[in-house]
Amino acid sequence: MSDTSRTLRDEVQDTAVEQLDIERVLELIPHRYPFLMIDRVVDLVRDRHATGIKNVSINEAHFQGHFPRRPVMPGVLIIEAMAQTAAVLVVRTLGKEFEGKLVYFMSVDNCRFRKPVFPGDQMRVHVIKKRRRANVWKFEAEVTVDGEAVAGATYAAMILDDT
Repeated sequence: MSDTSRTLRDEVQDTAVEQLDIERVLELIPHRYPFLMIDRVVDLVRDRHATGIKNVSINEAHFQGHFPRRPVMPGVLIIEAMAQTAAVLVVRTLGKEFEGKLVYFMSVDNCRFRKPVFPGDQMRVHVIKKRRRANVWKFEAEVTVDGEAVAGATYAAMILDDT
């Protein structure tokens, strides 16, 4: 097989749209309940973008205190859903040897919360890779509920091989 056909096949694979169920998400990132903030990924193109899904449930522990009479998804957990969706994108881009590795937040900029998120909502976490330099990645994210923007941010993360 020629180098040209291998390169073309690799390019097609890198632009293929993937969907990842919860079992695959659990293989890719080390987060677990109660801190796993995405249920699946419905639209991932390696090295480009991903869309994570978070089904917000009244059974989540943080709603006991945030707030008992008017449960609202904490903003920091919405940001964490952005980070976890980006972590799945990073690991899928880098390949099997990076599965389960830790992706650490470095910065969060221009974060905006536009509307509250309530139990029963389904968050769609849209993440776009803006750039990568060595093991540092920069992302832009928007979170929507029923097609309306509820939050957004630009942030950076790094993957470390600290095993």
